[in-house]
Parts: sequence; C-alpha cells; structure tokens
Amino acid sequence: MQTIQKSYRGLSLLMDLNWDRVLYVAVIATALAAGAFVGSL
Repeated sequence: MQTIQKSYRGLSLLMDLNWDRVLYVAVIATALAAGAFVGSL
C-alpha cells in the first residue's frame, strides 16, 4: 500500500510540474484535428 501511495504522489507531483506541457500537447492535437476536419469539407 505504501508503494502505491508513493507512486501516486510521485505521479501527482509530475503532473503538477508538467501540466502546462500536457495542455500544450492537447491543444496542438485538437488544432490539428480541427484543421483536418475543416480541410476535409
């Protein structure tokens, strides 16, 4: 149980530090998908 808690805390810390990078990648992927959709019309 302690290992799971440490792993979860580590993952939570990693997300706290890198949430802006994850958001950046999500926005780029969404923009590419929207561009592909508009281009297919």
